[in-house]
Amino acid sequence: MEEIEQLRQQLQQQEKLASLGTLSAGIAHEIQNPLSFVINFSKLSDKLLRDLADIVEDNVDKLPEDDRLDAMEIMDDLRENMAKITEHGERAVSIIRGILLVSRGKDNEFLPTDVCKIVKEYVWLSYHAMRANNKGFNVAIHEHYEEGLPLMMVIPQDLSRAVLNVMNNACHAVWKKQLSAVENYHPEVSVCVKVEGANLVIGIADNGIGMNEEVKRRLFEDFFTTKPIGQGTGLGMGITRDIVENKHGGTITFESEEGEGTVFTITIPVRK
Repeated sequence: MEEIEQLRQQLQQQEKLASLGTLSAGIAHEIQNPLSFVINFSKLSDKLLRDLADIVEDNVDKLPEDDRLDAMEIMDDLRENMAKITEHGERAVSIIRGILLVSRGKDNEFLPTDVCKIVKEYVWLSYHAMRANNKGFNVAIHEHYEEGLPLMMVIPQDLSRAVLNVMNNACHAVWKKQLSAVENYHPEVSVCVKVEGANLVIGIADNGIGMNEEVKRRLFEDFFTTKPIGQGTGLGMGITRDIVENKHGGTITFESEEGEGTVFTITIPVRK
């Protein structure tokens, strides 16, 4: 009866997550339009600033030296602010597109994808989600992305989901260790994307609580979770293995030492 009740609660949680996925897709779609206005007007404002700078330069002999210097300094600050608005606005648009891709991407469709960009976005999405739900959570994230990687043929909405699942587990592992008040403990997660031979390799390592032998043995079992009810469904790693091995023809392996941390390695053949 306890197992049935646990399964019922997990299924309810899964249904809730599915509803939240639909809701997040709708929110993401609605946010796109105002974000586009923010980006477009920041670019327009930057152009107007350049025009103003030209006017000031043409009339430099008519302005007192102090006023001219103040005007140039203000314009420099405004130009820098506009650049930041555009940069972060475009990053937000990129994240929203990723969310929409996950929610409505075509099943099993391989597309040319910037894998480094996807990994980076979903690593940080996981981090910020953990921060939002757990007061006091923080972790140092060390990123190593091989430069010059070409676009890779992957199923982007599925690969992003796999990265998110592994990163969520890494964040949870370091958070649990942080709560145990280990002396001089500094939570860390290392992320690596590279090509080795004919394979794309994605590595995510943490210095969290690690796994005992039972967790190692049952890690990919459906509905097996070490998280409290309401925080995990026990489906994430099973889904991740299916994405990597069955959909992409790759492998997902891990090394873990209890109390020391875990390293996950996703290896996917490069499709041509």
